[in-house]
Amino acid sequence: MIIGSGFGGLTAAKRLKRADVDIKLIAKTTHHLFQPLLYQVATGIIASGEIAPPTRMILRKQKNCQVLLGDVSHIDLTNQTVTSELLGHTYVTPYDSLIVAAGAGQSYFGNDHFAEWAPGMKSIDDALELRARILSAFEQAERSSDPARREKLLTFTVVGAGPTGVEMAGQISELADHTLKGTFRQIDTTTARVILLDAAPAVLPPMGEKLGNKAKARLEKMGVDIQLNAMVTDVDRNGITVKDADGTIRRIESATKVWSAGVSASPLGRDLADQCGVEIDKAGRVVVQQDLSIPGHPNVFVVGDMAYVEGVPGQAQGAIQGGRYAADIIKAETKGADPAQREPFQYFDKGSMATVSRFSAVAKIGPLEFGGFIAWLAWLVLHLVYLVGFRRKLTTLLSWTVTFLSTQRGNLTITEQQAYARTRIETLEEIAASLQDTQKAAV
Repeated sequence: MIIGSGFGGLTAAKRLKRADVDIKLIAKTTHHLFQPLLYQVATGIIASGEIAPPTRMILRKQKNCQVLLGDVSHIDLTNQTVTSELLGHTYVTPYDSLIVAAGAGQSYFGNDHFAEWAPGMKSIDDALELRARILSAFEQAERSSDPARREKLLTFTVVGAGPTGVEMAGQISELADHTLKGTFRQIDTTTARVILLDAAPAVLPPMGEKLGNKAKARLEKMGVDIQLNAMVTDVDRNGITVKDADGTIRRIESATKVWSAGVSASPLGRDLADQCGVEIDKAGRVVVQQDLSIPGHPNVFVVGDMAYVEGVPGQAQGAIQGGRYAADIIKAETKGADPAQREPFQYFDKGSMATVSRFSAVAKIGPLEFGGFIAWLAWLVLHLVYLVGFRRKLTTLLSWTVTFLSTQRGNLTITEQQAYARTRIETLEEIAASLQDTQKAAV
């Protein structure tokens, strides 16, 4: 059995295609999500379907795999069963071997109430909600005659200067400066302020000082306001409260906030820890053994963002290689291999990359560190390779070509529900007052 349809779970399932096993893959969504491109859905570059193909369609020709929709709530290690929930119904499914690849969600460091006003970037729902919030802010600013309110609406704050935060800040800036330029009559979108905040003293800390400084310089050239050593202590409808390194408390009025500051592994990690005493780190990741199994249960593997393996980053490659490794062990042992002779998991670091803007990215591949146009091309090629399906590769390439060569974006549609129900960034009273001001000004 496999839990999760992300990079780790899907890789494991496909790796077992010709093995003499029956696979049940349980996931809480019907799709496989290419998470590194979520920010492009949020900013209208590509459509959600291009990075979220249905899992059933991917595995439809794999006859030994059954895809099941359900939110796994419990793993019973003693009885070797998995309990999942779907639309009020509970299902208990037995397993012989188990690969747990349930991934991770957004971490608000104990302040989960921040999520209402600052969505993360971990799901298609998050990306579509953020797209609606961003575009709705411009729409509401167009109808407002209050300078202070307009300033708040046109201030976009991104919390977290890791790869997702850098990419998101750069794309919001380009959206305002290029794509939306000249499309409104009462506001100038190029005056929008994009703020990138982080409690750390550097941009892109995992990629080192050299590349972090390159990304920082490029963002600042684009007009992004980068504020480091700035810890967010509160988030509400109208803005955020920040504590600087010197202890100063200040306020930033901002209608649209994006949270990309941390991750928290699936609660299933704690479920496993409570049963077998396996250690979990502060992010909820399971400290697995050298063969990615958990103590006392050699038939249970934990891979991807749920697993803590020293030297393995929480990126797609770690999940892909972990899923492949666990599947290979299961396949070998169905043929009679001795579990006591397992070779330890070894991660091959293929490097890391982050885009900053059109034609600019930073990349670290082995000892090589470089940025600019070449890094941007390398980023495009790598991400195109890992998209599932030829049609999605082609349509994504076409969307990129249109966006990067013309600044136009073909996926800026938001629904009325997104704009005014789930993602309303101001109160109805504030909107009504603004409309009254506009009508008075017109008279």
